[in-house]
Amino acid sequence: MNDAMYEQIIARKPKSYDMLIRILIVLLIVVILFFGIPLIGMLALLPALIVGFLAYYLIFPRLNVEFEYAILNHDIQIDAIYSKAKRKSKLSFDIQQAEIIAPSKSPRLNSYHAEKTYDFTSGEPDAKTYAVMISLEQKNTCVLLEPDEKMLNHMKQWMGMKLFLN
Repeated sequence: MNDAMYEQIIARKPKSYDMLIRILIVLLIVVILFFGIPLIGMLALLPALIVGFLAYYLIFPRLNVEFEYAILNHDIQIDAIYSKAKRKSKLSFDIQQAEIIAPSKSPRLNSYHAEKTYDFTSGEPDAKTYAVMISLEQKNTCVLLEPDEKMLNHMKQWMGMKLFLN
């Protein structure tokens, strides 16, 4: 078989509120200890440890995200990788079912109205992003991607005239 496979990883830029969330959780732990130790003694360590454990294993890893695009022939699989350790499948679709693939700021997209939008880009303001307009689960959906030249060339093989590069 002549299957064509390509993978690309895009690191999401930390959002402005990510650091605020980290600071607020640390402040919560300090407040629990500061007010808890005089009131209930060393028993205040238990809720502080629980909050710290939950933050370390559940919240902090979700703040460091990379997106992996894997394209096999005309199927795209998008996964989120949290803290370079845990992978979660986010979306999978067939690009041949897409109505159009164009740069996200292209006027060609004006006639398409998405009910739902998935953003799998780095979040950089100057990044070259593309919008894939597709029908998923009976809803018009816009999937924002940030493919490199090699992935665009691979997609062009399967999309033909539905892929606009400018």
